[in-house]
Amino acid sequence: MKYPELIKNKILTPDAAKHQAKRWNLLNKKIVFTNGCFDILHQGHIAILSHAAESGDVLVVGVNSDASVKRLKGEDRPVNDESFRALMLASLTIVDAVVLFEEDTPLNLINLLEPDVLLKGGDYTIDQIVGAEEVIKNGGEVKIVPFVNGYSTTALIKKIQQL
Repeated sequence: MKYPELIKNKILTPDAAKHQAKRWNLLNKKIVFTNGCFDILHQGHIAILSHAAESGDVLVVGVNSDASVKRLKGEDRPVNDESFRALMLASLTIVDAVVLFEEDTPLNLINLLEPDVLLKGGDYTIDQIVGAEEVIKNGGEVKIVPFVNGYSTTALIKKIQQL
């Protein structure tokens, strides 16, 4: 199998991700979940993904669909379409699976996958993290990693617009 095929095989539907999560559970793999728009990958994203990968055996990344990003961020977003954003994340060796979701929050996906760890960046508090209550009820843990100041997609877009 060629590398591009391996990368594409890491992009799963929610149902395929659920079945893969069950396989990982049978192998006693600790599943970590994080999510976001990941519109323009930057240092802050890499820091969060790195912390997430270190927090377990398997990293699943939920990615907002284009329609979801538009609802959350405005009509000018996303800059990169969902297929590219998923492919970009799947190409990272620290990411084991990427799942697109249509809703504005990943709650349905979190309930489907039942991760052992739910991880978000330091710009959130535990009461703001969608799915935290469900993960804790299932015996999992919620981690908040330090926010990397000065890095955001919005800031990058503004910087580009000023060029």
